[in-house]
Amino acid sequence: MRTIGWMATGLALIALAVAGWWYRNALADPVERRATIVLPDWPRGAQPVMIAALSDIHIGNATMDAARLTRIVAQINAAGPDLVMIAGDYVAGHDDGVARAGARDLVAPLSRLRAPLGVVAVLGNHDQSVPQAIREGLERAGVTVLDNAAVQRGPLAIGGAGDAFSHHHDLPATVRAMMPLPGAKVILTHSPDLSLDVPPGIGVLFAGHTHCGQGVLPIIGAPRVFWQPGLMCGLVRRGDLTSVIGAGLGTSGVPFRVNAPPDFWLVTLKGH
Repeated sequence: MRTIGWMATGLALIALAVAGWWYRNALADPVERRATIVLPDWPRGAQPVMIAALSDIHIGNATMDAARLTRIVAQINAAGPDLVMIAGDYVAGHDDGVARAGARDLVAPLSRLRAPLGVVAVLGNHDQSVPQAIREGLERAGVTVLDNAAVQRGPLAIGGAGDAFSHHHDLPATVRAMMPLPGAKVILTHSPDLSLDVPPGIGVLFAGHTHCGQGVLPIIGAPRVFWQPGLMCGLVRRGDLTSVIGAGLGTSGVPFRVNAPPDFWLVTLKGH
């Protein structure tokens, strides 16, 4: 019995050590991932634009607070993006009280973002409990929030589509809003599933939602799947459309990350 007790204690200590390691992974500075995408509809003579694309802040749980988000904002600013795009899920969980507190805590860190072409955002599935409070918080931080609407920023016509996972998207309305605007056409949304329905003529879609699996275990892989096959992470090309799917900055559910570090993308868009 004593041997069994020592074995159980040893296994418990190993489990605690592994959990601590996974928790530290979730608190790590985000990885800066870079890509360059050439768009055929790039306006003649326009300079390239570098976009910082981020998502899934999930403020209000054990891995994201205002202090950590402020440090991440400083890291993003240091990269010198021309434009910042945020693909939703600003708060943790689905509790109204947590979401309202998160909406307040977002304002100061996100107001520090610096980009000549501004900051454009959409809401995600975790933002739907109190969407107006989150929208108002983002707008107080100087962020332009799109909901199945479009805006021009420099040489880009940006369509901000609602989240497909929570059925708040209206892709036809988003496309209609984009088409009269001059510039290369790109879409910002939360769930990458929307990319399967994007019509021709749009070159890039920015999304988050998947956390790149968040917990990608050996052999088992990502244990929870809330996205279409092939749309979990990174650059995904389908025809003429390139989807940029980020791992996000925070966590959802358990406060761990395994083989899926937090990240944001620095994507340079340009013409031939």
